[in-house]
Amino acid sequence: MSTDQHGLAVTGSLQAVQHYDQAIDELLHFRAEVDGEAAAALAAEPGFAMGNVLAAYLGLLTTEPGDARNARQAFAVFRAAADPQALLPRERAHIDAVQSLLDGDYLTCGARLQRITEEHPRDALALTAGHQVDFFTGDARSLRDRVGGALTAWREDDRHYGHVLGMYAFGLEESGHYDRSEQVGLEAVERNARDVWGIHAVVHTYEMQGRFHEGLRYLDARLPDWSTGTFFNVHNWWHYALYALEAGDTRRALEIYDAVLAGGQGAMELLDAAALLWRLYLEGDVQEARWRELVPRWRPKMDEAYYAFNDMHAVMSYVGAGQITEAERLIEARAAYLKEAHPGLTNHDMTAHVGLPVCRALVAYARGDFDEVVGLLYPIRHRVNEFGGSHAQRDAVQKTLLEAALRGGRTGLARVLVSERLNVRPCSPFNWLKQAALAERVGETALAAASRLRARDLATTG
Repeated sequence: MSTDQHGLAVTGSLQAVQHYDQAIDELLHFRAEVDGEAAAALAAEPGFAMGNVLAAYLGLLTTEPGDARNARQAFAVFRAAADPQALLPRERAHIDAVQSLLDGDYLTCGARLQRITEEHPRDALALTAGHQVDFFTGDARSLRDRVGGALTAWREDDRHYGHVLGMYAFGLEESGHYDRSEQVGLEAVERNARDVWGIHAVVHTYEMQGRFHEGLRYLDARLPDWSTGTFFNVHNWWHYALYALEAGDTRRALEIYDAVLAGGQGAMELLDAAALLWRLYLEGDVQEARWRELVPRWRPKMDEAYYAFNDMHAVMSYVGAGQITEAERLIEARAAYLKEAHPGLTNHDMTAHVGLPVCRALVAYARGDFDEVVGLLYPIRHRVNEFGGSHAQRDAVQKTLLEAALRGGRTGLARVLVSERLNVRPCSPFNWLKQAALAERVGETALAAASRLRARDLATTG
């Protein structure tokens, strides 16, 4: 019996637990070394329960079907040899939680991790894995309260107190508590300059408030902290590119794309690449050559239905590359998947309620069938969170709906959508440009000119 770095009893050798502790530190920093430390823990003790649990989570949280298959196989071998009675209740609870995730039941996994957190609020793996599950299911309230409910059990001198603050800041942002999110996120990063999730939380807060110039300055000032030594750098560069687009600097956004995003191989990196190019596509800047480079990297990840949020970005890539037939084949495969029985499989519901309608809407948009886009997206616009991602990521869906309304002559709906956006983020040049496009559509030339002037001023001054 040993004790981990946060004071929790662990069944395992001292050497295995030391590697496990270091793996948790690497995980909280989003560093690739987490894989090596997790492997070292299992090399020291192959039957080490928490090491096997951690390895399973690492295989699942990439949202890669191949990684998930490998994780299932490895964990099955561990469970076949393990004696549950020799383990602590917390360890058995972790085994049950990760098994539910291996079985594709995100919601049960999240609930089981929450029960662990209630009993052991200083269990960093339960908090981190639960936080990611909440992100993958788009549960903003749980993103906030899972961590917030554990926070008072942590001390300010704890090694990872700042990382817990960083997670909490992101949950606050996704729940709309922007002032508090900024405060907590800045504190997290002051405590640990290389807390890339804390930096990410601050960046999201500025994004949601339309403070894009401030976001650019913040990322520039901390460039060495988030752009190297972490596998999360691509996503934060994506945020940088979003800020550049908001400022009207498409050239800069594409420079970032070519330098960082274009070379991604993992699903999470491909998401960012597709999400950036789709925003240009909606503005009539197709970038077909760049799309064509993405498509071959998506294909092997789409052989099975695994995560509907990934499906959407794969369809974006097929559409952007002009490969509508391939997009339709993927949609047909997912429709067939829905006809199969998948009790308890979270992705089945995600695909049925959000993923498939969104994918069909993307193809309809490419065909110029804007009424179909509106018919598919408008009924689900307030539940798009159900297939995961952040507000910033899911805004691609909302922008698709808005552009379809504008191009399809649905001026009443477009007015509602533009008004909603303007009143939430009046300092967004994009929102004012859409107000101008709507005004031009209905013949209000003076309003169109004033809106474009406002957009130009904001892009220049913030």
